[in-house]
Amino acid sequence: MKPPVGSHVVDTRSGKVGIVMGHEGPYVQLRPYGGGREWDVEPGAVRGATSAERLSAATAYANARSRGEVP
Repeated sequence: MKPPVGSHVVDTRSGKVGIVMGHEGPYVQLRPYGGGREWDVEPGAVRGATSAERLSAATAYANARSRGEVP
């Protein structure tokens, strides 16, 4: 799967939701919801995120912000 830049996907190896930032060589580059350090994933290890997974990632980010854990 080569998802479009800006789409929300799940790294099936870790279960983390990420936003596609680009494609470098054979990898898909993902960034965590809300920002942070990018990581590379093989295209076969990503799938589109469900609405529930996107909502869960957004909620986790909002909770972390309210606790002062992210800028």
